[in-house]
Amino acid sequence: MLRMQRSRLAVSSALAALSLLLAGVGAVKAGAAQAVTSSPVSGAPSAAAAPSCKLIVNFQRRNFSRPWKINNKWLPLVPGTQFILDGKANWGKGLRPHRVVFIITDLTKVINGVRTVVIWERDFNAGQLVESELAFHAQDNKRNVWLFGEYPESYENGKFAGAPDTWIAGTARSKAGIIMLAKPRVGTPSYLQGLAPAIGFVDCAKVIKTGQKVCTPRKCYRNALVTDEWNPLVPEDGHQQKYYVRGIGNVRAGFAGGPEHEVLTLTKAVRLCPKAVTEVREEALKLDKRAYRVSKDLYRHTGPAEHTLRARACR
Repeated sequence: MLRMQRSRLAVSSALAALSLLLAGVGAVKAGAAQAVTSSPVSGAPSAAAAPSCKLIVNFQRRNFSRPWKINNKWLPLVPGTQFILDGKANWGKGLRPHRVVFIITDLTKVINGVRTVVIWERDFNAGQLVESELAFHAQDNKRNVWLFGEYPESYENGKFAGAPDTWIAGTARSKAGIIMLAKPRVGTPSYLQGLAPAIGFVDCAKVIKTGQKVCTPRKCYRNALVTDEWNPLVPEDGHQQKYYVRGIGNVRAGFAGGPEHEVLTLTKAVRLCPKAVTEVREEALKLDKRAYRVSKDLYRHTGPAEHTLRARACR
């Protein structure tokens, strides 16, 4: 959710660095720690100065008994809930209005042996759709929330431009990571949020503050949790800091360094009514079906998304 937009030049450099990273680390079996630091290479960004980032909780399929029930207190993902975050971002044309619409669908999809919840997220820049994405989340038995992959469709001038940043855990050496710890604390080591070598995707995160006050157009909150996220292979992208509130989730996201200068805040959080939930499900299923054609080499390893969840009553 709310990931940094990267230039193709940055992606190419990250791929070069990541190829050396993997050569040095070697193959990693499921359940083992996954290091994502690398040595400097000519023509590629150096991650040597970045903190190490690994999977601090071992991935084991047997630890996901009811992965579709995501009730982590800092990131509850309730089917039928819609969040809207608004702000401004610089994607190369100066600061322009940016909106993210994030919806937890009533669909699930099995990825790497785990039944994940399907999230539908759309990014609008100056009112125009620039990305429509399916993301796949699951919660383990300790209430850590994991990310198992993303299918982000890009749009240019309103037209579909492909989905080159697709990644699916368990394929092409990609690995699931944790997007929210069950017990986040300051002092916890930085942790891996996801790894996809084929596209130069490495997300690291660290808890940096607790007990913070944060305000949105809706209201002010106390005791917020703050995390810092970055890609150690693309330091020029800067860092993204996210504020989380108990029982709600992400209410603010801002950048430190990098070119975007973006700040997004939660402006609306609602439970969708049955008709809207059905419409969301139908649109998400269209994306899921199209992904088998657009990203068939990765997506063919997954089963189709299924309607297995029940959305809570609207209000």
